[in-house]
This record gives sequence, C-alpha cells and structure tokens, in this order.
Amino acid sequence: MKRFNNRQVQPNSIVDIITPLLCARLGRIDMTEVGIDDIAIHFPKLYFGMEDFAEFRGADFGKLNRGLGLEAMAIPDVHEDTATMGANACARLIDRNNLDPNNIGRIYLGTESALDGAKPTATYIMDMLEQRYQKQFGDDCFRHCDVVDLTFACIGAVDAMHNTLDWVARGGESQDRIGIVVFADNAKYDLESSGEYTQGAGGGAILIRHNPRLIVIPDNWGVSTMPVHDFFKPRREVDMKTVVENVLDLAEEAGEKPRKSGLVEKILDVLPLSSLKDNILFESKTLKIHKDTPVFDGQFSNRCYSESVKQAFINFRIEAIRSGRYDPDNDDILTEQWKRIIVHLPYAFQGKRMFPDVFRHDRRHLPLWNEIIEEIGEEPLPEDFEDYEEFEKANDHYRRLISKTSLFKDFVDARIEKAQRASSLVGNQYTGSIFLALMSTIESDHLENEEMVGERIGLCGYGSGAKAKVFEGIIQSEWKQIAERFNLFGRLEERHPIDKEIYESLHRGTARKSILSPENEFALVSVGGDDVLEGQRKYSWFE
Repeated sequence: MKRFNNRQVQPNSIVDIITPLLCARLGRIDMTEVGIDDIAIHFPKLYFGMEDFAEFRGADFGKLNRGLGLEAMAIPDVHEDTATMGANACARLIDRNNLDPNNIGRIYLGTESALDGAKPTATYIMDMLEQRYQKQFGDDCFRHCDVVDLTFACIGAVDAMHNTLDWVARGGESQDRIGIVVFADNAKYDLESSGEYTQGAGGGAILIRHNPRLIVIPDNWGVSTMPVHDFFKPRREVDMKTVVENVLDLAEEAGEKPRKSGLVEKILDVLPLSSLKDNILFESKTLKIHKDTPVFDGQFSNRCYSESVKQAFINFRIEAIRSGRYDPDNDDILTEQWKRIIVHLPYAFQGKRMFPDVFRHDRRHLPLWNEIIEEIGEEPLPEDFEDYEEFEKANDHYRRLISKTSLFKDFVDARIEKAQRASSLVGNQYTGSIFLALMSTIESDHLENEEMVGERIGLCGYGSGAKAKVFEGIIQSEWKQIAERFNLFGRLEERHPIDKEIYESLHRGTARKSILSPENEFALVSVGGDDVLEGQRKYSWFE
C-alpha cells in the first residue's frame, strides 16, 4: 500500500480508477507533475565586505554579522545591470542543459529593477540570447518565445514561476512545454540610509518542465494580499536647486572645481527658459524623477512580512485540508512535515526572525505549546490593549521571545539555517532571494550527503506592498546530479573585493570604466549615442 503522509491508501482505490477516466471524458490533460528541473544563478564578481562597510559607516559589525547574518554584499560592475545578470544566468542554464532556443516557449522575468517604463527588461535579455545562439540555432531562434516582466516587489519571480507552472501543466499530452523563469535585481538603497547594509544583486534562471529532475511543485498555494505602503519606489518631485547642487558636488568629486558662489542661482535662472530637446518648461522649479532606491518603513515592513506569510500559511493549510493533502487530527504538524523551509531573505537572518508567527500558529493548539508558555509566558492578545499599536509592540516582543526558545532554535537549525548561508555572502537579491536560499539549501544538503529524495520542503515568498505566497516542493530522485553542478559556494569564493571608494563610485554612477573587464559574459556596451534613439541600450557577449 502507498503511504500518503501518515495515512495508507489502497493503490486501486476508486479515486485512482475514476480520475483518469474523468480527465479523458472532460478533455483534460493527464495530471502529470511539473516543477523545477534546474536552476542557474549569476551574481556580480565584485563584493563589499561587511566588516569594511561597518568601519566605513561607523556601524557595529557584530550587530550586522551576528545579529543579521551579514558578511558581504554583491555589487554590480559598470557593465552590469538587471538585463545582463538575467541573460548570463539564462545562458548558463541553456548551455548546461543543451536547450534548443526554438523549443523554449516563454521567458518570464520577475524584477523590481526594470530598465524601462514600457519595454520589458525580458526583451533585452532575449536580445542578448539571440546574439549568442543565432549562429547555432538560426536568426529567429527566439521568435516564438513569449516574454514579459512581472512586478510585485520581491515576489515577482514567484508570481512568474506560478504562472509558468500552470502554463507548462496545460501543455497537453505531449508534455513538451519548456519555460524559463528569470529573476534579476539590483537591491540598491540610498547611501547612509538604514537599508544600505542590506544591499545585494544578482540574477537567475529556473527551468520549468514536466517530470522535473529537481523539485515537483504541487498545485497547492496559500496567498495573502493587502495593499500597504511598507516599501515602494514612487515617482518623486525634486527641487531643481537640489539637483543643481548635487551636480556641482559630483563635479567636485570628479576633480572639477566649479565656483559655487552665485552659480546655483545663475543656472536656475537659465533653466526656466526651456529645454530645446524636450520643450519642457521648468516653471515649478521641480523635476519629476524615478529613483532605483526605495522609500520604506523598516519596522512596519517587518510586521507586514510576518503577517503576510502567516496569513498565506493559514490559507495554504486550509487548502491542504480541503484537498485532503493534510489532516490536522492525524497528521504531523504541517511545518514539521517540511524537511527544509525556504523563505524570502532580504537579509540572512530575516527568515528565523519572521517565522515565529507561523511556528506559533501551527502549534498553539497543541499540548507542546505549554512548554513555550512555561518558558516565556502567555502571548499578548489584541483585546488586552486599548491601543492597537501597543499590541503590535508587545507582539513584536513576544515574537522575539519565541525565537529564543529552545524549541524554535532547534526548528531553525534543522529547517532554515542552510538557506541563510549564501544570503550572508551575497545580500538581498529582491526577487531572487528566495531562490538563492533554495540553491543554498540544496547545495548544502548535497555537500553534507543528506538523503532528501521524496522529502517535502516549504517555500514562503514575500513582496512588499504586500503579498505572500506559501507553497511546497517535493525533492526528486535526480536532485544530487543537478545540485552538484551549482558550484554556488565555490564561485562565491572567487569574487573580487572592493574598497569604500570604488563602492561609492559604483553606487553613485560616477565610475566610467569597469573594475573588472567582462569575460565570458554579456555586458552593457552603451546607452544612447549617435544614430540611435535616446536611452537605447546596446549589449554584447564578451569571450
């Protein structure tokens, strides 16, 4: 007999017999398994060490390292952007899986670092891939590939994968649909802001197909969406005087010595006349801009993260019970069924700091919760507080107390810790953070000779604004063959450190020449120029 969780099921039950018949009668496809066949990742070759960053900013390295798990942040070079990082990951995936571009049905990109307000960044990625593969596979080898960007802060790539899994599953009896999900971002914060130490960058590509070698993803999703302003990138108005002053400051950094006395006012007197190219009057003395760096409320965002993941987990649990996947009266605790837990990590220790809410919800109705109460006391309830903000503060404190209990620490060590390892060395990847955590876990399990075939893992994605999705994966029999090709930690050891001067020049955009010349990768060659439209971007492959 087959074992389904903790229950035994007869292999020739009426469900096993009638389901294929119903599918055939209704014209539906066979419910074959779909999921992740392989993952490739690309990260910048430059990094800024957290100890150097802490000294530069006068921060407490112990707090950043032991408190948040930060060791280094990946920093893009001059020739790198969202598109190059995504394209380099795609090329790695295509090459090692011997894919024919003519057979790739879609490339869906999840990003919050788009390069254009109208043209999808995924089209830049496709342009680079065509350059590289057209000689071998034909000039139009990507002509029939569907590409688009999906944006919902850090959960955009999970959305792209969710969509692509559905598309592959509906591919018919031939089961030959192949999709690539791309994640690519530059997680950049204002200099000297409270988010600066959580920066990072990178891109990746996920191969989605039937009967995957790595992870099957069942069609059981928990979702939580709430429209909040915890983190966003608005279109902003900036006083023209501030713009001119910043330009003059940058000129000084570049070695120029403009005489500032009265110069700002003289420039402002000229600007209202108009811009001959765009015929824009600066009558309001303000300029509307869009910045790559976000506006955010860190404490509020943490609460949104925790609440969203908890509510998505509750929704996932309800759907699992409804579908018969989970029986709370007879099965193990749901989160105990997940051998590993992968979450979005804007910084390495975010998962273990935010997961206590799910841990509490999944156990508070059981006798073992009494052990927690004996250790840290009863949890706060909203009705015990006149002011909801006071309840939130008390709940934040109780969440921290949960994270320090022995039960929760053992839970984290067994299920979450391995996901943190690569994040500590790379930093935030926005849409790619959850998949970097997944690769970190899988490679660590492979290196430590863990037996994972058939094990379930839980995945919790989050995007500010705010949305969370909880789903699960089942590790497949060929996972070790896929994992041994990642070489994630080996490549991280080969990166090049930079100092504070280079870091700031790259951040400000004043560096004009690449720190490391591009090699065996796609690179940005130019933006705009003679005989092309304003802002047009050109990329090339460098051997």
